[in-house]
This record gives sequence, C-alpha cells and structure tokens, in this order.
Amino acid sequence: MTHANATPEGRGYEATGPEKFVRPEILAIQAYHVGDSAGMVKLDAMENPFPLPDALRRELGDVLSRVDLNRYPDPTGTALRAKLRGVMQVPEGMDILLGNGSDDLIQIMTVALARPGATLMYPSPNFIMYSMDAVFSGMKAVGVPVREDFSLDLPRFLDAIREHRPALVFIAYPNNPTGALYAEEDIVEVIRACEGLVVLDEAYHVFARRSFMSRLPEFPNLAVLRTVSKLGLAGMRLGYMAAHPGWIAQFNKVRQAYNVNSLTQAAALFLLDRLDVLEAQAESLRIERDRLAREIALLPGITVYPSEANFLLVRVPDADRVFEALKERRVLVRSVNAGLTRNCIRITIGSPDENRILMDALSAALGSI
Repeated sequence: MTHANATPEGRGYEATGPEKFVRPEILAIQAYHVGDSAGMVKLDAMENPFPLPDALRRELGDVLSRVDLNRYPDPTGTALRAKLRGVMQVPEGMDILLGNGSDDLIQIMTVALARPGATLMYPSPNFIMYSMDAVFSGMKAVGVPVREDFSLDLPRFLDAIREHRPALVFIAYPNNPTGALYAEEDIVEVIRACEGLVVLDEAYHVFARRSFMSRLPEFPNLAVLRTVSKLGLAGMRLGYMAAHPGWIAQFNKVRQAYNVNSLTQAAALFLLDRLDVLEAQAESLRIERDRLAREIALLPGITVYPSEANFLLVRVPDADRVFEALKERRVLVRSVNAGLTRNCIRITIGSPDENRILMDALSAALGSI
C-alpha cells in the first residue's frame, strides 16, 4: 500500500506549493494587469477605437474562411514578410522577423541575449515589458531616468552605457507612457555609443510619423520593432522587427515554431493592401489627440504633456482618486502613478463620442476630489 505522503520509492515528503520551486525574482513581481473593461469606455490600452468598415469586414471574412486551418501556418511568414518589406519600406539587405505581437519579439531578443551577467537598459519610465522580460530571462535591468520634462537625459544615458555596457537597449520611439519623441540626434548618439543591440520600438510610428527604418543600413547594431496593434489591428497580435540579417538569424533560433498563426498571416496580407483605411483613421486620431489635449488643459489643476502617440499623459491632483472616480463613471484609463509620473494618468485617444464622455467624467471627477 502506497501512502499519500510517500514517493514511489517510499521516501516521505511534504506537499509543497510553487513558492518552493518558482524563482524568487518571479515570486516578487506581479503579472501584467489588464483591467476588466466590460461596459466601460475603454481608454486604457492605446487601441484604435474605430472598427474596420463593414464592406472591408465582409471581404476579410471571406478571405479568412478560405484559410486551411487543418494545416500549420508558414513558420516564417514568407509572403507576409515580403509584403511588409514593400509596404513598410524596409531597406534592401535588411531582414524581417515576425512575432505574436511585439511582446513576443521583445521576449525573443531578451532570451537570445541573456548571457550570464548581461544588462538590458532603457530610459525610465518606459514600457513595463522591457523590465519584466529582463527578469524572466535573468538579465540585469537598468532603467535610466529621463529628465523632468520627459526628454532623454543623454549625458546620463551615455554614462550608464559606459558603466554597464548593455547587451540590449530598448528605446520606445515615441515613449510609453509619456508620449515623448526623443531627439533624433540623441538616438544616434546612443546607437554609436552602445556595443550591444539598440532596439527602436516604433509601436506608435503611424502617429509620430518619424522612424529610423530608413537608417537601418547605417548601423549594424540597430533594430526597428513595430506592431500593427496601434494601427487598429490589436486583436491580430502581429509584430515585426527589421534588422541586419545576422541578428535576425540568431533571433529566429529562439522564436517558437509557428508563432504567427495562419489567420493572422492571411488577415495581414489582406489588410496591408488596404493600409489607406487604417492610415486615415490614424490621421483622425492625431487631430482628435491635439483637440483633446487643448480641452483637458483648460481644466483646473491639470498638466497635459506633449504627445506624439495615440494617448495623453495627464498629471492630476490625485491620480488614484481620479482613476477611481473615472471608473465609477464607467471610463477606464491607465494609472501610472509612480516615480517621475507620480499623480499621472494615461488616456488613450478615443472616438469623438468617447472623448466627450471622458471630458464630462473627468470634469466631474476633478470636482469630487
């Protein structure tokens, strides 16, 4: 008879939970949190609020109905990479790697470059997944604070490069959560100073209308990372990176086989031929962003920071109370109340109707605290 507290060999043991076996640095952090948005005006995740036009949705549905779901997808997305090369003007001689969103590619790069003692560096504050993936891969994460106006503190950043000699540097261009677009000449200085790979995360390039894509051939240690999420295709989960072929060849070894599914590849091929629809939506959001920034700035006790993305960073008298007051009024934004962004909320640019609801709720929230 085998007892419940014995191994097959008969040695006794005590039942234990994950705390005994999970790495302590994983136990110490929280999972990436996505708030419940049911019934809310959802302005927390930098999504495009506009759906595809009905006619385009019907055409897309027809395309997807013909995908052979009984077969595995093209593992490297050959046709999609070729389409992206043309549509996104990837320079001749550069290669492309696809990911299940840009998050997938961030993780691929950190895993590939996580030699013992290696450092990952980024301006701080920044996209949380850079530091989280450093933890997951065992890299040392070094966040270099930006200036009070959220511009890049170039001397400080260059000093940190000399001190830590990072294997990997992530720079969101423009930055999340601040919306700041760092000076191009500062970025060039960082690339030239760094021995490791510098990744320009251009998730919001359609709003900033600035890019380092054309300059890839100049810098052997530069990669440009993008996603189609901010274009209005967040549900597709498609990211892509362009870099010199040597980098892509190594990262491709780390990529999960079939990481971009057949439906995503088919949808992307179809929609990249109709990019004008999505770019027109982005232009509407740029106009709405600037209008909304002016309107919010008129509210008492408010600071609105310049943004080149599809969101606004707004400093309020009490971020936690304003966040909860907005939530009570069925408006969901993102609280980034920490460090240099203390008492700040981040507001995604919604549709004109959503933004009117936001303004009413924000005015009421400020009046209630």
